[in-house]
Amino acid sequence: MTVSLEQLRRCHVAVDLGAARTRVFVKGAGLVVDEPSVAAVNTRTGALIAVGALAEKMTGRTPDYIRVVRPVSGGTVVDIEMAQRMLRHLLGDKLRRQLRRKPRLRAAACTPHDSDPLAQRAAVETLVGLGARRVELVDTLIAAAVGCGLPVEQPTATMILVCGAATTQVAVLSLGAIVTAERMPVGGDAIDHAVIQHLRHQHELMLPSQSVRPLQVALHGNGLTLQGPTFTEIHGRDVATGLARSVTVDTAAVREAIQTPLTAVLDGIGKVLRDCPPDLVADLADRGIMMVGGSALLPGLDQMLREATGMPVHIAERPDVCAVLGLGAMLEGRVQPLVLDPVGERERSDAD
Repeated sequence: MTVSLEQLRRCHVAVDLGAARTRVFVKGAGLVVDEPSVAAVNTRTGALIAVGALAEKMTGRTPDYIRVVRPVSGGTVVDIEMAQRMLRHLLGDKLRRQLRRKPRLRAAACTPHDSDPLAQRAAVETLVGLGARRVELVDTLIAAAVGCGLPVEQPTATMILVCGAATTQVAVLSLGAIVTAERMPVGGDAIDHAVIQHLRHQHELMLPSQSVRPLQVALHGNGLTLQGPTFTEIHGRDVATGLARSVTVDTAAVREAIQTPLTAVLDGIGKVLRDCPPDLVADLADRGIMMVGGSALLPGLDQMLREATGMPVHIAERPDVCAVLGLGAMLEGRVQPLVLDPVGERERSDAD
């Protein structure tokens, strides 16, 4: 999955197929698509009814013959045909006609770190089905680091934490490459699931499927830290009667319920630091951790990581779109590699 900047500069479009949202960057036009990775299908006719935000609103509210599907799971395409149909509708006829005019359309795509060849092949097939003659794959960690402005091409350590919906990835980068990295199968969805299960078991309350982020409902401000609110009121549906009901929830109990997925994230950070060379760890003590991804905006998560690791923790300016913006920067040639003067050539020039 190693690809040069020169190859990426020849690409015309960059795609970030995430478990939660799909983003498309077109060279010269910028970010043109940022929609949920959701599609609604009529099971009787096979017709695509809606995609993106409209399809997401249909979740849990459709009749039997309409099925809401997510063709991407954990950053990996699980339904190639549906992913292609979803992308076609998200791009729209006008943009697709512009891309078809390219004589040899090239595309770039983000793939999770350490993804298996089958997952990489699924990403390639998805974009080939849209007319791409060649597809370049870029590690999400490197693309996100470039997108949030980290000096990845310099000989200094930078640590990035990509907090996705289905997975969390952490890596130490230096000289434009990954020194050590780890991918944990927990993300924002796992944290939300822990909150939902806590409310169901302890308060017999069900949250509607359209509740965007249960954790943000339960914890406001610095919710993950002790300085957050003591109690919060949550509206939902009673498990037994099915009627609407409100309960007052102790946020300390919610913090305890989400400790399992958060501990997995901390374990991954610890493993990366243990595998990292000592000189680079010394750099990280000053530079700290950069958080990107949609789940990086969970209330108080940065403060919890700061207390657990003892290192500075920063959140990118636009954490949810860093990966696709990083790909776009590489497509447009705004990233320059570190040019080294080979020692042998320098010695020959001195001799002349």
